[in-house]
Amino acid sequence: MSSKEDGVMIVLSSPSGAGKTTLTKLLSKSNYYLISVSHTTRKPRINEVDGEDYFFVKEDQFKFLIQKDEFLEHAKVFNHFYGTSKSFVINNLKKGNSVIFDIDWQGTKQIKEKKLKYKLITFFILPPSKKVLFERLSNRDMKDKLIVEERMRQFSQDVLHWKDYDYVVINDDLNNCYNEVNNLIKSEIDKVRNSYDVDLIKKHINKLIS
Repeated sequence: MSSKEDGVMIVLSSPSGAGKTTLTKLLSKSNYYLISVSHTTRKPRINEVDGEDYFFVKEDQFKFLIQKDEFLEHAKVFNHFYGTSKSFVINNLKKGNSVIFDIDWQGTKQIKEKKLKYKLITFFILPPSKKVLFERLSNRDMKDKLIVEERMRQFSQDVLHWKDYDYVVINDDLNNCYNEVNNLIKSEIDKVRNSYDVDLIKKHINKLIS
């Protein structure tokens, strides 16, 4: 069991383009959560900074870190590797710092399986519709239509993992989504009831996959 002095682990996952990275940064700034900066083998996007958004490394270096057991979790997503530094997370949780993760369902599953003594709250972020998701991905990856098509195909599989999370939140409006996630986190930490409506989420999931 974690103690009151320990930090909390907060995981945000989503299909690509649903907005988890933007939400992660907002939550980090407003609540002083430390963002777990992942290692990745993919190339930086425009405006991404090494050591701030990701640690960008070569594939052989990433595999070396796997061999040294340096990752709390790692996964291969769209032909690129992503991994979370074990020492960074554990050391900060021990100091009482809460850590927020921007990872996919594979990484979330690995963290849950480790059964760490620290409190873990998991969120799955969904787009309001496939149309909106396509528009977001097209704006982000406008130079490569093949990337957009690949991510849209993957969406139908990724969305099925919503059941593995404590909460699912629809990112229709960024501020509303932020407030909802923030309130749910506080309800978990303070151990009070919240207004989470799983039936509403189920209806939304059915619309997305129909």
